[in-house]
Amino acid sequence: INRAGSPIGHPGSYFAAKGFGAGTSHAVPHLDSFHGTGQFLTAALTQVACEQISQAVGDQRPFFLNLAHYAVHSPFDSDPQFASQYADSGKPKPAQAFATLVAGIDQSLGQILDHVNQLGIAENTFIFFLGDNGTDAPLGNPHEIACAAPLRGKKGAHYEGGMRVPMIAAWAHNNEQHPLQQRVRVAHDRVQTQVASVCDLFPTICEITEIPRPPDHTIDGQSLLKLFTGERDPLRPQEFWMHFPHDNHRSNYFTVFRQNHWKLIYHYYPAEQSNGQRYHLFDLNTDPSESHCLATQYPEVVRELVTAMRQRLDDCQAVYPEDADGNPMFPIVPK
Repeated sequence: INRAGSPIGHPGSYFAAKGFGAGTSHAVPHLDSFHGTGQFLTAALTQVACEQISQAVGDQRPFFLNLAHYAVHSPFDSDPQFASQYADSGKPKPAQAFATLVAGIDQSLGQILDHVNQLGIAENTFIFFLGDNGTDAPLGNPHEIACAAPLRGKKGAHYEGGMRVPMIAAWAHNNEQHPLQQRVRVAHDRVQTQVASVCDLFPTICEITEIPRPPDHTIDGQSLLKLFTGERDPLRPQEFWMHFPHDNHRSNYFTVFRQNHWKLIYHYYPAEQSNGQRYHLFDLNTDPSESHCLATQYPEVVRELVTAMRQRLDDCQAVYPEDADGNPMFPIVPK
């Protein structure tokens, strides 16, 4: 069942009074019943989500709910419900509006949790809460230390502020005596520092629900259940990849490869964004803000990471940028 899901990316408007962008190329579908009311989009999506949960429970059907809010994407329409909380913040109006969008999502999660509690299903309902990319808060330069401080960059940038996201995983209501919670244990008040990615959600959900993975389907991620216990998983590769062979964003034509504490940014077209350099190497243990490039000091690390990067991209049949003659531009291993 799809309610309001669309490839538009961002809504034409967050206001039901404006039809959530009705009549534009970014109209939010399936929400006509709210048009002309005073409802804000985040609240409308939460209401629809709760209705769908109630229907599934009433039908005695297991359910998977993917509530992907349009907030906090632009346009940064201010949610009137929270606007007064930030009016005296001293921040620019767009930043205040962004803060109201965050507050709306926070309230939405609380309402979802309250709803599953009221329905009596909280003890066997598992919640994932996460973002899909780094912050897009309208504060500061997208390639500097600003809205994601102490991290550098924001959404669309090849720095950590553009890629790291928070993730919370928990049972909607804790009961360690519940058989499901005994099988899938989640540590409380613990922060897991090992690297994970959104690709890990699919195999994790399959394991929680005991649904077999498709045998002929390539799985990019791996289960997070060991990490949920709060313990380290010594068998889990501490790697992260981001391949962006395109332009027209805050960072263009790059591949990022993180391996343990080393992070390499490979620029296919060295330009102003990369200070004219093809390779950027950072030690995230000592320099999480990516302020000191170490590529010239550790050329052997750069060679090792670029070699591994090329192999991984080839294994995934990745699309590469093209040169002026239409030939693929493969990562160049430095001599």
